[in-house]
Amino acid sequence: MATAYDLFGEVLEEHGRNRNEEYNIGGLTYIPNFITKAEHEYLLKQIDAQPWLDELKRRVQHYGYKYDYKSHKIDQSMKINNLPDWLQSFAERLTELGIFDVAPDQVIVNEYMPGQGITSHIDCPPCFSDTITSLSLGSECVMNFTRKDDTEVIPYLLEVRSLIVLKDDARYTWKHGIKHAKSDNYFGNKIMRKRRVSLTFRKVILD
Repeated sequence: MATAYDLFGEVLEEHGRNRNEEYNIGGLTYIPNFITKAEHEYLLKQIDAQPWLDELKRRVQHYGYKYDYKSHKIDQSMKINNLPDWLQSFAERLTELGIFDVAPDQVIVNEYMPGQGITSHIDCPPCFSDTITSLSLGSECVMNFTRKDDTEVIPYLLEVRSLIVLKDDARYTWKHGIKHAKSDNYFGNKIMRKRRVSLTFRKVILD
């Protein structure tokens, strides 16, 4: 019987590629076509049926726990609900594949319209476990990875339906962000942005 780790390896072999050696970012794994076109449309439909929050410069939805961006903390009082079934099924898939050791219980949905982005950051280490994943819907974009000392920046193309996994160095020693722009220049290719929606799955650490 295949272990969860074996299943993750099979996913990488069939659908993905590990760019660690190419980009020299330890712990970063990229899986294109992680979900099907039908699953992509299903997720967008589910997301757009839910209310959006306008508390940031972009629209967001919180599931499981609401993260406090100002104080950079999360605790039991911030639990708002269990993940809905349409997210729980993907959380379980990520666990069954061995991407997470324990099922993620917090999801943030971000909407990026052309011109919108997010400042380079490292997801709060005391708040979330050692694995962060992000699923891209709607549009491709370039995510920039920057060393904590700002000595190196590596552009990384995130395609529609792809999953990016951050562990180890990619999780703790590289910042990640998206420029506020309507297009990306990726190795000489101009990529026009459209509406992009990302789903970030995380496991909350509670005291």
